[in-house]
Order: sequence, then structure tokens, then C-alpha cells
Amino acid sequence: MKTLKKLLTFKVWSEDPSAAMVNMLRRIFDQFDGHLQIQLWDGQRVHLGKQGAPVNGSPFTLIFHTPAILESFLKRKDPLTFAESYFKCEMDIEGDLAALLALREQFSRLHIHWRLKGRALLNHLLRQLKKPVSLRPLALSRLPAAQAVHTHSRDENRLSIQFHYDVSNGFYALWLDPAMVYSCAYFLSEAQDLASAQTAKLELICRKLQLSAHDELLDIGCGWGALVMHAARHYGVKATGITLSQQQYDYAQQQIEISGLTGRVSVRLQDYRDLPGHAQYNKIASVGMFEHVGIKNLATYFQTVRRLLARDGLFLNHGITSDVEGWPDNLGHTFVNRYVFPDGQLETVSNIQRQMELAQFEILDVESMRRHYALTLQHWISQLASQHDQALKYVSEATFRIWLAYMTASRLSFENGHLGIYQILVGHRTVDHARQPLTRAYMTANAASLPAMLPA
Repeated sequence: MKTLKKLLTFKVWSEDPSAAMVNMLRRIFDQFDGHLQIQLWDGQRVHLGKQGAPVNGSPFTLIFHTPAILESFLKRKDPLTFAESYFKCEMDIEGDLAALLALREQFSRLHIHWRLKGRALLNHLLRQLKKPVSLRPLALSRLPAAQAVHTHSRDENRLSIQFHYDVSNGFYALWLDPAMVYSCAYFLSEAQDLASAQTAKLELICRKLQLSAHDELLDIGCGWGALVMHAARHYGVKATGITLSQQQYDYAQQQIEISGLTGRVSVRLQDYRDLPGHAQYNKIASVGMFEHVGIKNLATYFQTVRRLLARDGLFLNHGITSDVEGWPDNLGHTFVNRYVFPDGQLETVSNIQRQMELAQFEILDVESMRRHYALTLQHWISQLASQHDQALKYVSEATFRIWLAYMTASRLSFENGHLGIYQILVGHRTVDHARQPLTRAYMTANAASLPAMLPA
């Protein structure tokens, strides 16, 4: 009774929801070390946090279209409630999305007193007394959320890849380069355009692998086929790519035929674990794929590559890493696995290299490309944001917002160092690698002329 009496001393939102919302927000953000501007459904703008409004104005404003947003946030345990409100257009963000997402760690540290949560619940119950009584919970609008991945089995990985990559080839084409390269580009300068930077990345991989006409190249997770076609066209290799995405497979098959590379390039719908044989390829690349493998499966992944790689062969792994090991539960990881990469898990670069060495690989070269991915994401974000109306021909507004938020948060994580990306070149620990070039000059020779030399 005492607790209920305290709760009843609060003014009820239904009497003045706008004033009650402002009071609630000020209580929540009284210890927020920053500034936040919110616009309520009635047009009222509220400034929150310890810091005053910036001289040049707030970089962004959260626009609440209904008082139910905060009420839902207080009642639910799901930390993604605010994000889901944005995806469902119950809330809008006016201004700089990146400036808002840069504060996400501060938001996660906010302490919401149990009394505020009780007040929200009481208000909801009191308002419901004016309506027909219903004990059914409030239903969320449907969002494109993925099924949870537990073991990274073949079926789970296949469904996860289809969830992420089979959105629509048309959607990806709006913001990727003409060659449809969906991985970190390689910029020779910050002013370089995305298409030539992606061509430079493909060329860098081919040079690191020291490709020549007698090579047989395997690309694990080949995407839309850009690398295998580039390698066959410019180095004369016989190339095979594998993917779990039906739409990527269909697109790659079409491009191989159009490019006149049938017989020299092939693409399969296949899981890497099902690749047959031993020492089948003397060059293997994996670009932006091993993030899907799952931390517990990294040993299987590298052992599979070792089985397939010829004795004198080279393997280049290009992938994203984390500054924290083990993929712990947190807000960012929950968001990624629910809405973007259902099977995505990242590890530290040191643990990745340890797994490579446990698979008896010798590490020959390691290159960080963190700045390059931040630049790549800047291009992707700019292209996607400018193609909003076109994007809605392929995806829902919710999916568009999810992707914009995901790529913006990723760019910030690469800029602040929480995410990294490395190209790691390895081979069998044999005497053959004593013939490796003495310097790295062969990787970047004449690099400045690459964009002019090579078509995308």
C-alpha cells in the first residue's frame, strides 16, 4: 500500500501527457553528461542533459510522434525499444544520425529508477480503465527481424545469409559500386571515388596472392562475383567462387556469361564445409565472409582451408575484428544479430591469428585497413541516404532505416577503433615460403596508376 500511495502522488499522464512526458524525461536525463533535444507530438521542444544547447544549435532532434514511445521504453526490458520506434516511424531523427549514435554508450549507462517504471505502468493501467479492458499485451508492428542463430549449423548459416543478402540485388546496386563489391575498399587517397577504390582492393588481393595464369583460385563467400571475375580477366586464373545467397549466385552467373568468362570462372551455391578434396587450390581468398562463421567454428573454418590449399599455396583472409573477444552480449551485438547479420560474430585479431597458427598456418603478412573501411562506409551511407525513394521500391521503410543506422554505427565503430579490419596472408609452414619476396613492394608497385589501368 505504501508503494502504491507513492506512485499515486505522481500526476497522471492522461491528464497532461505532454507535461508528464517532460517531467519524466528530465528525471531520466538529469545525470546525462551531454545535451539532447527532443520534440514532442505537440511540437514542443525540450532540452535535456547537463550541458546547455550548443551555440550553433543541436546537431539532431528526436521527434516523438506519440507519448507511448517513452512509456513502452520504461515498461519493456528490451534495450532496442527506442531503435525499434525509429524503424517503425513512431519516432524520427531530424539532423545528424551519426551524432545521435555517437552517444549510444552514454545512453546505455542511464539509470532509470524503479519508481519511474512503476509510474509508467500505473499510467497505462489508469488510461486503460477508460477503454474496454484487455489483458493482451501491446503488439509491435512487424519488423524484419531474423531467427536467432545458436550453433552456426549449415541450415542456420544458409538462412542467415539469405536474410542479409537476398534482400534485393536492386537495393544493393543503389549504393554499391558498379562491380557490386560489398567489402572494404582500398583508398589511395581520401578523395578517390568508390569504384576505383574497390578495383584497387581487388588488385591488392590479387597481388598479395601473387596470382599467375597457372593458378586455381577459390573465393570463399564470393558475393556477386567481382573478385573471381577480376582475377580471371586480369591474371588468367581459373577461378571458383562459392556463396549461400541465391540472388548473388544468379547475378554472378549472369555476369560471368556477359563477360565471356564461362569456362574460366564458376560460382556454386555451397557451404565452405562441403567443399571436397585435398590441395585442390593453390590460391584461396575469403573476403568479408568469416564474420559469418561463428567463433566456435573458426577452427573448422581454418582447418577446411588448410585441407583445400596446395602445399605451396597462399591464403588471404580479409575480415572485420573486434576490440573485445568472445562476442559478449551488449546493445550493439543484439541489434546486429536481430536485424542485420543473424550469424555475425567478431573476434580480436590476436585470437584470429592464434586460430590460424593452431591450424598450422604460417602468418606471412598482416595489414590493417580500418581507415579504409570508415571511408568505404562514408560512400555507402551517402549513396543510400540519397536514394531513399528508389530504395523503397525494393525494401520497406523499416529496412531502409535499419540499414542506414547499421552502417552509420559501423562507421563510428571503425573511426573510434572498436572495430578493425585486417588482411592476413598465410601459407603452409614449409620451405617453399622461403621464396617469398623480401619486401612488400610487389603488393603496391605502381599502385597510384591502378584506378586508371583497371576497369571496375
